[in-house]
Amino acid sequence: MNVDPSLVKLKPLHPVSLIRDSPIAMQAVTVHSEKLVNTNSAPELILMASNHVDQGNETLIEEASGSESEAEDDGPSIEHLATDRRRIQKATFESWVSKKAERLLAEESVAVQKTVDEEIQSAKYLMAQQESEVIITDPREYQLELFEKAKQQNTIAVLDTGSGKTLIAALLLKHVLDQELEDRGTGKVHRTAFFLVDCVTLVFQQYAVLECNLDQPIERFCGDMGCPLWNRQTWEKHFKENMVIVCTAEVLLQCLMHGFISMDRINLLIFDEAHHAKKNHPYARIIKDFYLAESDVAKRPNIFGMTASPVDAKVDVVDAAKELEVLLHSQIVTASDLTLLQNFNRRPVEVVAEYDPLECPRETSLLKELKSRFESLEIFSKTFTYAKQASSDLGLWCSDQIWSFAFADEEARKLESKVERTFLAKADLMKPVESLDSEIALLREAGKVVSQHTFDRPTATAQHLSSKVLMLYDILLRRFERPGNHKCIIFVKQRHTARLLSDLFKRIGSAHMRIGTLIGTRQGEVGDISVSFKQQVVALMRFRKGLLNCLFATSIAEEGLDIPDCNLVIRFNPSASDNDQIRFDLYTTLIQYVQSRGRARHINSKYVHMVEKHNRAHAQVLDEDIMRNFCQSLPADRLLQGSNCTLEAALSKERFLRTFTDKDSKAKLTYGSSMAVLAHCIACFPHEGEMTLKPIYVISFRDKLFTCEVVLPEALPFRSIVGRPASKKSIAKQAAAFEACKHLRSSGYLDADLLPTYHKQLPAMRNAQLALDMKSSNSYGMRTKPGLWASAVGESPVKLYATVLELAIPDAMGKPSQPLALLTRTELPTFPSFPVHFDDGAKSDVCSTSLPHALGFDQECLALFMAFTLRIFGDLFNKIYEPDASQLPYLLAPVRPNTTVSSATTLTQLLDWDTLKVVRENESLSWDKNTPSEFFANRFVVDRWDGGRRFFTIGVNPDLKPLDPVPSDSASGKYMGNILQYSNSLWKRSRSKVTFQEEQPVVVAHRVLHRRNLLDEITEKEKCVTTKCYICPEPLKISALPTKSVAMAYLLPAIMFRFDSYLVALEACESLHLDVRMDLALEALTKDSDNTEEHREEQISFQRGMGSNYERLEFLGDCFLKMATSIALYSQNPDNDEYQYHVKRMLLICNKNLFQTATKHKLHEFIRSKSFSRRVWYPEEPKLLQGKGVNKGREIQRHILGDKTVADVCEAIIGAAYLSHLEKRNFDVAVRAVTELVCSSDHNVLTWDDYYKSYQKPAYQTAQATQSQLNLAEQVEKKHDYRFRYPRLLRSAFIHPSYPFLWEKVPCYQRLEFLGDSLLDMACVNFLYQQYPDRDPQWLTEHKMAMVSNKFLGALCVRLGFHKHLRYNGTLIEHQIRNFVEEIQETEREAQGAPDYWVHAKSSPKALPDIVEAYVGAIFVDSEFCYAEVERFFDAHIRPFFTDMTIYDTFANNHPTTLLTKLLTITLGCTSFRILASEIPALPAPSSSASTPVLSGAQTIAAVMVHNEIVAEGRAASTKNARVKASGHALKLLDGLERMDFRKRFGCDCAVAVEVEERSMPWNAGYGHEDGEGGDGAMGNDVSVDPEKESAPVQMDAAVASTGLAEEEDLLLFL
Repeated sequence: MNVDPSLVKLKPLHPVSLIRDSPIAMQAVTVHSEKLVNTNSAPELILMASNHVDQGNETLIEEASGSESEAEDDGPSIEHLATDRRRIQKATFESWVSKKAERLLAEESVAVQKTVDEEIQSAKYLMAQQESEVIITDPREYQLELFEKAKQQNTIAVLDTGSGKTLIAALLLKHVLDQELEDRGTGKVHRTAFFLVDCVTLVFQQYAVLECNLDQPIERFCGDMGCPLWNRQTWEKHFKENMVIVCTAEVLLQCLMHGFISMDRINLLIFDEAHHAKKNHPYARIIKDFYLAESDVAKRPNIFGMTASPVDAKVDVVDAAKELEVLLHSQIVTASDLTLLQNFNRRPVEVVAEYDPLECPRETSLLKELKSRFESLEIFSKTFTYAKQASSDLGLWCSDQIWSFAFADEEARKLESKVERTFLAKADLMKPVESLDSEIALLREAGKVVSQHTFDRPTATAQHLSSKVLMLYDILLRRFERPGNHKCIIFVKQRHTARLLSDLFKRIGSAHMRIGTLIGTRQGEVGDISVSFKQQVVALMRFRKGLLNCLFATSIAEEGLDIPDCNLVIRFNPSASDNDQIRFDLYTTLIQYVQSRGRARHINSKYVHMVEKHNRAHAQVLDEDIMRNFCQSLPADRLLQGSNCTLEAALSKERFLRTFTDKDSKAKLTYGSSMAVLAHCIACFPHEGEMTLKPIYVISFRDKLFTCEVVLPEALPFRSIVGRPASKKSIAKQAAAFEACKHLRSSGYLDADLLPTYHKQLPAMRNAQLALDMKSSNSYGMRTKPGLWASAVGESPVKLYATVLELAIPDAMGKPSQPLALLTRTELPTFPSFPVHFDDGAKSDVCSTSLPHALGFDQECLALFMAFTLRIFGDLFNKIYEPDASQLPYLLAPVRPNTTVSSATTLTQLLDWDTLKVVRENESLSWDKNTPSEFFANRFVVDRWDGGRRFFTIGVNPDLKPLDPVPSDSASGKYMGNILQYSNSLWKRSRSKVTFQEEQPVVVAHRVLHRRNLLDEITEKEKCVTTKCYICPEPLKISALPTKSVAMAYLLPAIMFRFDSYLVALEACESLHLDVRMDLALEALTKDSDNTEEHREEQISFQRGMGSNYERLEFLGDCFLKMATSIALYSQNPDNDEYQYHVKRMLLICNKNLFQTATKHKLHEFIRSKSFSRRVWYPEEPKLLQGKGVNKGREIQRHILGDKTVADVCEAIIGAAYLSHLEKRNFDVAVRAVTELVCSSDHNVLTWDDYYKSYQKPAYQTAQATQSQLNLAEQVEKKHDYRFRYPRLLRSAFIHPSYPFLWEKVPCYQRLEFLGDSLLDMACVNFLYQQYPDRDPQWLTEHKMAMVSNKFLGALCVRLGFHKHLRYNGTLIEHQIRNFVEEIQETEREAQGAPDYWVHAKSSPKALPDIVEAYVGAIFVDSEFCYAEVERFFDAHIRPFFTDMTIYDTFANNHPTTLLTKLLTITLGCTSFRILASEIPALPAPSSSASTPVLSGAQTIAAVMVHNEIVAEGRAASTKNARVKASGHALKLLDGLERMDFRKRFGCDCAVAVEVEERSMPWNAGYGHEDGEGGDGAMGNDVSVDPEKESAPVQMDAAVASTGLAEEEDLLLFL
């Protein structure tokens, strides 16, 4: 219908709506809602869009001034104001979260430059991509010479960098491996060769070389790979599979210490960069603690050391070399003819570059200001010194630039954190906390000074740069003046220097310079950057490929790393005078010179010594000839003379240090390893929060000796222990740690391998993101019609099935009605009855009865059916279809009154043939002036020209004439001049062409309102619509359809819409091969609001008349899903532990997996998210000739669904499958549903019996029971009437994890507890679901928590006497259990039979509820997976406590969220507050083109909002914990605040608002009252209080009551 826009009502849009509908405004809302709701604002007239009208409440727009059903708008209702307020709050919160996420990102992210594709790979992968070449093919003469010597004795090869020491090692390895193969062939024990390196990078580098040159299995390991977490079995596997292992020395040291390998199982030890073997370096510890401990010299491995110089310090060369030889039990050798090295090893041309003497250090203006104001800040002490020295070494610009690094955004926050950590570490000094606050304030003030300082642009002048940097500038500028293949490394001593010079030359360097840095991974001082091993690898890769050609590097690039050949190496170590506090020298040691020079291997390469003019220290550069002369002067027998260093002297200082060796595993604890072992053990103890447990060492000094006491966290079995006195602090700390480790070992907290018994290896998927983004949503197509209708058309029907439609209470309609028959080509299923609602508030169920057999008919009958069907569509709904029987999916026919339908009913008996014939023979009923008045009574009248006007007549009013004025009680119409004009709907131009008789009856009638959604109750607004009217029959058409048929036919839109929904839901289940009850299938797929999953929330965009939504079924299905997957995992993976079960179950039941599976099945198309609409119920197949939509194609319905909604529907389908066959106790369909929806090999069963078929009884279960185990079964049977077939299975239910397996060869109860937990959950949920059919999932969850709480199950354990049978190892458990038993038994006696006595007791030790759950798991397994036994246990021992659930309404009242609610609503009288939670948005890293989120840590944030102001926040890994934290913070903030102060601070006027709402809407108190769904909640879930009953229980936040899935998500994220 075309509508004149001028006739459409214009409606002033409320200011709240303006905000709600503007995305920009929604993000910017920061003011209180009461300020926005300003009715005095100037109204703006705009056309109300369709999305401002509730879906399903369509208003007919008339051609005249308005419809009778449309009342005047009196402004926003109380309900709309509440909704708008909540939307404003949500917008405020979302805006806050967005800003908060940006700030958190800036605080926590580390910008990683990603310029090549390989950078996204792991470091291990990147190193594997580097090319290695075969190097053994052509060994040189001197290499063969040293190889022969290494075969005969332990050797330290001293050769220049780049001279091929690794080749000699490879030759020696091939020789040793050949001998090893011979030994293995004779049956000797397998031995392994170790190639040891000093840093992680060299592990991968040397592995790549050896792997390319050896033909035997080889592997590499380092600490970053998690090696310290591996157990004996893992290492034995590696030792068995590999003949050579390349690793850091620390890895081998740990293996030796834990006894995973011994020296007699090693055939060769290769020490790369052997000069490190001194003091407490891992090289030295391996020799001292384990090599020398092997008394049989024949069993010791051979040793081969490699170094460019045995001297890495300023000591006497002979003494240093002799000490190295003694410690490594080796002899230093080198090539007999050193000229051979020069022939094969290219050396660079060495150049000395002299720069002018440096100026004395001085303070810049910035440094002076900072020092004068902030010198008291200890954290800057080193930076002040460095900045001043940098003014001399590097120049004034660099001196200032260091402060810009120190106060960059991220660094500034790190400074504050470091200050706070330092303060807390020195808390024993009793400094007031105010001193910390003042120090942080000074830090921020210093940052402000730096940020406001104007930094100059650097120039290559003496004004900005030192003479030394200017010299470097000239050298680099000449080298990179033009494009070329140059590669340069500049060696510096400090990380700061590398960063400053890199930043400087990026600004002033040549355009052909591609600059990078290569520094160590450790974190430096203030302003330093942290570098990962991966970043080092990437930098080397880019340098090798030429993406970088100028590298500023620290000593990390000197030693061992495979740096690509360079043609320029520059030593740029800062110099200093003798008076400087920090000495800087040209070379610290000889080996620095030798190794750095070795990086310049390219032909025509240069090695530049930067030397200060007239500097004597620089002139006295160490001469390499010292080392050359030393090597050449070695006697023929290679024994050094002139030093009295002996092994006894080297070890004399350590002889008094004790060791402990486990007699079984041979693991060895030393003083040096004890602190690491203790720290590892403590960190593995279970603890709350994010802080890692650490030991505290307290040292005292007495009698010239240090004594240390180590204080341990509370989680450990003892709090402190004192070590033996020592002369050094470090040794005293080691002594205390040594004693603590021995104690832990003796207590069972360290195992025989000196590994913590609480240790659990992290799963491979620990970083997987299993949770869905709560905000993620997509637009999907929605099926409006079942496939049944489309498949039924195409041919004229040859047989028909009848489905009779009638009202259970016919009188509820208010007018007589006649049942209709729906005739279809295929038999329809039996539809559930459903209610329809009428104008006077009455309702009746629609009942459908399908005849089970096809009905015979002829073409004459088909013509009658066609005529009646098309007349229904034409006269009632103004739809004229093409009369083609092949395209109609169904036909309609009236049913004979008072017909009893049975399986024997025929078509002749069923239908009202007289009515069918009358309708076919008469287009309409004619009349004339002689027609009696009775003819006009009880007729259905249709407007010929206006499809929206239909009438039911009452009778003729003889007192009125056609030209009389329209009576005042008549509904408004287009023309109101007189009754005849009122009856004529033609427009003015057409009216002049038509004349009507002035002598005709005036008929009283009621106008039919087409808008009505009969599936929903009539609204108050609709009740006020006037339908009575007065019409003349001539301009209208009297339909031949009897009013009884019309009355029933007017229910067709609602009936067919609901039938379509039922059939679509059935098709969804059939696509999953599930036989689900029709009503449950539809309920599982019904989403009736945008926030259906938010229980007790005010529903947004609520779709009226859709029936029950999926939320209760989702709650039930979630529980069955947890149980089914638990059973499957237990039966199919008998060797997994509880932790592995949890991880695997999490992978199965997580929302992400369900969503992905649902997407594959296209379940989103079947979800019903839109309520009844008159536009979509019509058949789509026949061709429309006249009526609305005649020129339109088929309308495609779409809906927006959140990813979590789709996942929730999956769980609801499982719940529907479970309920459909519950009466028969058949769970097969529900099991099949789980299999279809988790789509995993870990759950591939199709029936319940398949669970037990897949279960292989473990050996311990079927082994012969001991008398003790048989006696246990007899005693337990007295408490619960069940006799165990396998008493050892019962024993397992009573074995605590602390009880050693070897004592009874029965596993602990953890596996059974995992299974029993899910079984008990299911029993409790099923009980609550059946007993309380009207309660929402939040109520069910809250009360289920009471039933499965540790406190209740612990009490039940004591009541059954199960605690007496628990077998454990440790007095702590015994003490906890004894105390709880005494208290709970006393509490039960005092309660005098009250079932909730356990609520008042303290929390139970976890072992007791675990026993009950394990016992339930045990009877389930023993009974061959009979769930009835679980229910029998529930009915006998749990159900009696919960016959009256109201006594547990306040069970969770002590929860922080509940306490906050009580404080705000009752104490402070505020109802305008909410707790909102959201996932932190994933944002890309700043200054990076990568889109990968880098925000780490907690991923959910919650906020407490009071009157639209956020007052507290909390972050955690889960929504539940984030809400709890936010509530706790708000409690601290608001606790003790008086009501008047609170109102003044937050502008609270809730008392006034409450009075207004009391007059406008009913009060309710959540589930405490039967008559309400909850008012405008104060939180994310509605919480309300009866004003007359302030003591009404305040309900708990839904987030607090998590289901099993949420618990497992928390577990996974926590771990």
